[in-house]
Amino acid sequence: MQRLLFMLLAVTMLAPTVAVGETVPARKTRDDRAQVAKVLKLDRRLARQRGKQKGRMVGWPVPEDSLADPPARPSGDIHIYSINYKDEAQVNIYNPDGSYNIKALAELSHIFKCRRSGLEHDIDTRLLTILSHVYDHFGRRIELLSGYRFQRRTTSNHFHGAAADIRIAGIDPRKIRAFVETIDAGGVGVGYYPRVGFVHVDVREPPSYRWIDYSRSNPDSPGRMPPRGFHRRNPQS
Repeated sequence: MQRLLFMLLAVTMLAPTVAVGETVPARKTRDDRAQVAKVLKLDRRLARQRGKQKGRMVGWPVPEDSLADPPARPSGDIHIYSINYKDEAQVNIYNPDGSYNIKALAELSHIFKCRRSGLEHDIDTRLLTILSHVYDHFGRRIELLSGYRFQRRTTSNHFHGAAADIRIAGIDPRKIRAFVETIDAGGVGVGYYPRVGFVHVDVREPPSYRWIDYSRSNPDSPGRMPPRGFHRRNPQS
């Protein structure tokens, strides 16, 4: 409620007074946009403080006018290591002609397979493109904590092969989060988990979204478990 009142007050303060006969500009002036950005930044900071104090998740949608321009295509190189299966892949997702390398995509789907069920799922190429940008920027192997999840909560982007929980040895997760935000041209979710030390990256329908989760991670929560009645045939896979 306090957050809503804060935003309404901010909007009221920013609303221009229009005299009779004047026309209202179609777009905000640069000063107005800067003021709105300042208000949103303060609101997010207050939300983070409340979330940290209460040990919970706080999140916010990303205004469209603060998104980045579409970045150039990455090299396609990805070096990723699954901490669950102790397996890794170092591939290029592109063929020389620019098309996707089907064999490389299949290899990455294998690395991303669900740690509980052992099942694989096609990984969204938009997500792999972001991971290639990350690898190009930091030049270090990406560690995958969670990729595809065959789980009960089907609204999760992990369930659709469109999310990855990642970290890079020797790199502050906040730097990974900040970099991914700089290449978000729309439809990207970025979450930071300070207690566990990883960054969640996903692709989704707009708007883009950001969050920080201060709670203790529970990888065995009911929503992350396989559907009831599922029995893994080969636990060693």
